[in-house]
Amino acid sequence: MTDIDRLNARAREIAAREMAALLNRTTASKALYERALKTLPLGVGSSFQMGDPYPIYLTHGKGANVWDVDGNEYVDTHGGFGCMVYGHAHPKIVEAITRAAGRGTHFAAPTPEAVELAEVICDRYELEQIRFCNSGTEATMHAIRIARAHTGRDHVVKAEGSYHGHHDTVMFSVVPNADVMGGRDQPASTPMSLGTPKWLADYTHAVPFNDLTVLSNLLDERGGEIACMIIEPVMMNIGIAQPQPGYLQGLKDLLHKHGAVLIYDEVKTGTAIARGGAGDRYGVRPDLTCLAKATFGGTPGAAFGGRADIMSSIERGAAQQGTFNGNPLVAAASLAALTEVMTPDAYDYLAALGTRLAAGCTRAIERAGLPAHTVDLGAKGCVSYRPTPLTNYRDFLDTNLDLYAASYPWMVNRGIFMTPGDEEQWTISVQHTETDIDQYIEAFSGLCDALSA
Repeated sequence: MTDIDRLNARAREIAAREMAALLNRTTASKALYERALKTLPLGVGSSFQMGDPYPIYLTHGKGANVWDVDGNEYVDTHGGFGCMVYGHAHPKIVEAITRAAGRGTHFAAPTPEAVELAEVICDRYELEQIRFCNSGTEATMHAIRIARAHTGRDHVVKAEGSYHGHHDTVMFSVVPNADVMGGRDQPASTPMSLGTPKWLADYTHAVPFNDLTVLSNLLDERGGEIACMIIEPVMMNIGIAQPQPGYLQGLKDLLHKHGAVLIYDEVKTGTAIARGGAGDRYGVRPDLTCLAKATFGGTPGAAFGGRADIMSSIERGAAQQGTFNGNPLVAAASLAALTEVMTPDAYDYLAALGTRLAAGCTRAIERAGLPAHTVDLGAKGCVSYRPTPLTNYRDFLDTNLDLYAASYPWMVNRGIFMTPGDEEQWTISVQHTETDIDQYIEAFSGLCDALSA
């Protein structure tokens, strides 16, 4: 038996023991799951919330902590899939929502707060114009439609293995299995979901992340048909894969050479990894940017925007509407979050916490000799169970699932609420403390020691 075989066998032993303990301490979640199955497919409101064999149902959150229906308390590093960089029930955001609710929760008419929020977002992300919507999926859907209207073209390019929401155009090459992903030089447009029209595969083209050659070849062949490329500037549905030096500028140059539009999906990166998102952190601004999650104060808001000449397609007949767009509750929460909570000092604080967490996990990994690495992006970061950093989706297929399967129940049993998938990350909030971070490091270090024992 090789060293890796012994490590994986040890991981499976730990996973079995820890999962049994987790199920024993979440019996109320099991009961609620069985009740929920009668009215909710899979027992949840979104398929991303499902768990194996059932999810943990939460009752409330305060500061950096959440509580489940069994009364267990956790330090929250799930962060609502990255939304809650503010922590839970932040006093400034609660006050803003309460004040707005007292003045009316919905009008389906423009308000001063919506105009002010548009100004704040445009300034923060260096956008000329934006429109509001209600989710990341809506933002990417609208941005692609506007790009198509602007260019008069129908075809779309995306990064292989990336997720941009669940509208039909982008439901191809989302975490495809190795047997259906095609060759590296010509990735297949494999649908993620039943119900996706097969003919759409001819209009959505996948290319590898951090690879300009395949994109250049595609554009040389079909550039006159391609409206846009949509991309997470930091790929965040495979752990974390950062753009290599020159990659983002290379994308922009290639697309513009062929008259196509560059769209950043900053649903996960926006507000979280820098004040102005990835465009700020890496210095390359796209033509259009999609925002949701952390930008909207923990409420169901989203936006997309960028160059005024592209956004003016709306004035020329490109449809973009929504009853709850610019909702006053969302606008109030987002204004408080962006102007009162996520200050320059907040980003300095998150950077210090993120470095502390990543460094602590790295020390534990190195001491145990595990095939893993950490990524530190301030409020966002992760442990990825492969020795070297990811550059694209195919690297992600090399991650060690046995190690992740041991880590999830181990950490939850020690009071760390985590995302339930090996492709996700931690999210730190401004309400986390060094004590919270050290609790995570202590729990993770114990896991590493147990794996190497």
